[in-house]
Amino acid sequence: MTDLSTTASAPAAAMVQAEDVWKSYDNTPVLKGITLQVSPGEVFLLLGPSGSGKSTFLRCINHLETIDAGRLMLDGELIGYDERSGRLYEKKPRDVARQRRQVGMVFQQFNLFAHRTALENVMEGPVQVAGLAKSEARDKATALLDRVGLADRRHLYPNQLSGGQQQRVAIARALAMEPKLMLFDEPTSALDPELVGEVLDVMRQLAADGMTMVVVTHEIGFAREVGDTVAFMDAGVVVESGRPDDVLLNPQQARTQAFLSKVL
Repeated sequence: MTDLSTTASAPAAAMVQAEDVWKSYDNTPVLKGITLQVSPGEVFLLLGPSGSGKSTFLRCINHLETIDAGRLMLDGELIGYDERSGRLYEKKPRDVARQRRQVGMVFQQFNLFAHRTALENVMEGPVQVAGLAKSEARDKATALLDRVGLADRRHLYPNQLSGGQQQRVAIARALAMEPKLMLFDEPTSALDPELVGEVLDVMRQLAADGMTMVVVTHEIGFAREVGDTVAFMDAGVVVESGRPDDVLLNPQQARTQAFLSKVL
C-alpha cells in the first residue's frame, strides 16, 4: 500500500494527467509537485538542465518508477495504482504490464537485442507479449521498418547499423505494440551530430501523424518546430510552460532565461 493523496479525477480529454506528483530517492526529492496535462495528439516537450527530474518524470508515466505522492493518469486511468476507500494501492504486476503496453518508450541508449536482427527486434513484442502469429508480426515489423526508412536494413544486426539506424529500429519496436502514447528520453543524445537529423525526421512524421508524444530533449530547434507545449523544468519543478515560441523566445522566469541563454 502506498499512502498517496487523492484528488479530483482527470479530465476525459487528457492523455496524461499529472497531479502534484512527488518522487524522492534516499529522502532527496527529485520531483516536487509536478502538475501538467498532455492532450491526445499533443507533442509535449520537457526541457531543462541535467538532474532537473525530466527523465524521472518520464519513467513515472509508465510506472518504471513509483511515485511517493500525487497521482498520474493515462487516458483517464490511474497509472500503477488502484483506488479503494480513498487510498491508492499498487496494481498487480500483470495489470501494470497491461498499462505499459499502451505506452511506447525510446531511451537514450537503444537497448536492442544484440543477437537479433532489426526485423526480429521489432517482432519481439508483438510475438512474445501480444501473442501475434510470427507471419503477421513479420509483415507488421517490415512495414514499420519501412516507415522509419530501414526496410533495406531489416536483416542486419544492431552492430551492423549506425547509431541513428539503431535508434530508428528502437522507435519501430516501440510502435509495434500500437501505443496510444510515445515517450522519448533524449533520443538523440547518444548520437553523432550528423545522425541526429534522421531520428528527428522520424519523430516529425510521428507528430504529423497525430501521435501523442512526451519528449525529453535538448534539441531546441525541434521543440520550436514540432512541439505544441514546452515545459522547462529545474530542481524537480515545472518553472514555466506554454507554447514553444512563448517559452523559448520570450521566457518570463529568470531561471528559464538563464538556461536558454546558454543553449541558444
